[in-house]
Amino acid sequence: MSKKIMIVEDSALMRRVFSDIIKSDSSFEVVALCQNGKEAYEKLKADADEYDVVITDILMPIMTGIELLEKIQAEKIDVIPIVISSLIGDGSDTLEEIKALKLNSLEFLNKPSNFIEARGEEFSISVLQVLHSVLGLKRKSSRVSSVATAPKRTNTRTTNKVTRTGRKMTGGNKLVAIACSTGGPKALNQVVPYIDKNINAPVVIVQHMPVGFTEILANKLNDISAVHVKEAEHDEILQKGYVYIAPGGKQLRIEKIPGGHKVKLTDEPAVGGLKPCADLMYESLENSNYDQVLCVVLTGMGSDGTKGITRLGKTKNIYVVAQNEQTCVVYGMPKSIFLAGVVDEVLPLQDIGTAISKNVGVR
Repeated sequence: MSKKIMIVEDSALMRRVFSDIIKSDSSFEVVALCQNGKEAYEKLKADADEYDVVITDILMPIMTGIELLEKIQAEKIDVIPIVISSLIGDGSDTLEEIKALKLNSLEFLNKPSNFIEARGEEFSISVLQVLHSVLGLKRKSSRVSSVATAPKRTNTRTTNKVTRTGRKMTGGNKLVAIACSTGGPKALNQVVPYIDKNINAPVVIVQHMPVGFTEILANKLNDISAVHVKEAEHDEILQKGYVYIAPGGKQLRIEKIPGGHKVKLTDEPAVGGLKPCADLMYESLENSNYDQVLCVVLTGMGSDGTKGITRLGKTKNIYVVAQNEQTCVVYGMPKSIFLAGVVDEVLPLQDIGTAISKNVGVR
């Protein structure tokens, strides 16, 4: 039986684009097209059993996507929400509403910046793979609730270690730098909680998400992890045993200071529609005092991270871990860095957290 999808988007063009993509897969059926959150909410209240997934924009007239998510959360409506949004962010008026949400199973799709991109094969594949992923995890429970305990690891055993360059992480001053996009929030739930609390390095993450949602992600991961997880703040000094997530709507760079390094958040333009952009984060490390950088590339559409890591490898001792295809929601970013020929290990998602601790070491 096909899964029933509701699309909530004030742009008629985007409604048509999403509808055409979803209808191309017989696993899914588009059963409702709504112009705003109020229209969607009324349909959900009338018969929530008619819908499996709600794909919703954030900024809409009458009722925003955030207000719709609040209704779904408060009334425990049993649907899986997927947010469509520009990753650049708008510093939005809905920021406080976003922070108030207790989001758990929530995925993001980056809204294409133009019609050509919207009609492109990569975007179509991303939409369908996200739908297959979230529906494969569907449970009959509230999906916008907080998490109090660490997630269980999956038992998936697919491609194991693949060695390409023969490099090793040895002694010295180290940093872990992670890049991820579509499917990243779920992936980070299977990585960060398994990083040793005494890891001998700071961890910096660029996850493509809109303004406000990165703070929610950081808080949720902090609740279920042994390491300290937080949204990165401007000028804060990096500490071992801490995980810093780049804020949505900002570019993150690492800057060396006497005796250490600090976070530098900037309002630089988006790069390829991305703000934060992993390439900028990796490139900033070229001038750092880190002796070694463990670069980790997880699930995501596109190639963000490949250019920055490749450049970084020309000036720094790097070790590169990529998530394998079988456990990715979208095998884009890991594929790109693998094809660049600089990957040291290809690992299934459930092995990456412990691999980080093993390669970096503990205090």
